[in-house]
Amino acid sequence: MARRNRRQKLPQDPIEVTIESLGHDGRGIARIEGKILFVDGALAGETVKALYTKKHSKFDEAKIVEVISDASDDRVEAQCQHFGLCGGCSLMHMKPEAQLALKQQTLKEHLTHFGQLTPQNWLQPLTGPLWGYRRKARLGVKYVPKKERVLVGFREKGTPYLALLEQCEVLDQRVGARLAELGTMIAKLEAHNRIAQIEVAMDDQHVALVFRNLDPLSDDDQNALINYGQANDLWIYLQPGGPDTVTAIWPEHPQLRYAPEQGLTLEFEPNDFTQVNAGINQKMIPYAMELLAVSADDRILDLFCGLGNFTLPLATKVSEVVGVEGDQALVRHARKNAANNNLNNAVFEQADLTKTQLKDYPWAKAGFNKILLDPPRSGAFEVLDQLADLGAERLVYVSCNPATLARDAGELVNKHGYKLVSTGVMDMFPHTTHVESIALFVKN
Repeated sequence: MARRNRRQKLPQDPIEVTIESLGHDGRGIARIEGKILFVDGALAGETVKALYTKKHSKFDEAKIVEVISDASDDRVEAQCQHFGLCGGCSLMHMKPEAQLALKQQTLKEHLTHFGQLTPQNWLQPLTGPLWGYRRKARLGVKYVPKKERVLVGFREKGTPYLALLEQCEVLDQRVGARLAELGTMIAKLEAHNRIAQIEVAMDDQHVALVFRNLDPLSDDDQNALINYGQANDLWIYLQPGGPDTVTAIWPEHPQLRYAPEQGLTLEFEPNDFTQVNAGINQKMIPYAMELLAVSADDRILDLFCGLGNFTLPLATKVSEVVGVEGDQALVRHARKNAANNNLNNAVFEQADLTKTQLKDYPWAKAGFNKILLDPPRSGAFEVLDQLADLGAERLVYVSCNPATLARDAGELVNKHGYKLVSTGVMDMFPHTTHVESIALFVKN
């Protein structure tokens, strides 16, 4: 028997709804005969016309057609011509201060729901540049025969297809203003349909473009990429396979660098993890050290340390800091950065604490009185018992996911005897619903 098509037919005419509130994803929330309707592009308090885009059993989805009345005071004209088409940004129609309020409210609701917690103090949001802030990105590349062009950029909102973009306002304009130009250049290559993506990485002076080539490139294609890089002061790399195959073809020995604080320089490769927003990163590091209340006698554990973004600035102010990272390549780069900066009290170790125990490592036996951790989106739940056993007096948690922060905060407070002293958001990704936050825990 053939499976019955359960897709519900969508109404073709816009409907009029009043938006009651905003969801964590920035969409307006309305109710039609008791059923929730998420309206993309609508703001709280507005009466809008909306067109259905999807229907589900428990909720429906729509997109705004027009604001009929009571336009929100938080509404602004989007500064990007592609807003609404490109899936990269979803809050560009909101004032920056309203975006921050939404993110702070998202963090608050997650802490209440997942951790049953309220901090003693809410920190003021950490803010930085609103435009051209992004220095790391992965751009999709696709030759589209029907359009007779190569598209470079991000996916359309709600679809797997690349959007037809001319530029990107949040990407550093050294690349953000070149999306159409990059597509035109790639279209002239013999391998125009065999370039899958471009990894973008930048420092203050340099731009690295890593072209993911699915097949070996001809000499003519390589020369075309080199000529483009030379003409536009862009460093050109190829990646024929996995991350370990990234190779520079111009210039001969490029090296990206950034300064986490004055007097320190960290080297990194284009595919290394670095914070995308350099402006926020430079504020976040001293902010975290202030919350840790660092002193010359401290021995600090920096977990999920990466290249040493926090570790090396900490090393300039404390007795010793041990950076722990699961990626061996990042550990090698971090050790090199410590040596380059003559910081002998910064020790870097490779360890996956989800599979091994802190107590098994000699470098952990002396203990730590303070901890900083900056885990991935999945959080640090699997290592919290080990961290709690250290008995550190202060713990600063940098998070890119409010749900896992709230879950982990609940464990630290309700199981391990810490109190949540303060927390707040950091606007690492303006115009998106991404919530970056920081939290201070103090041992009772």
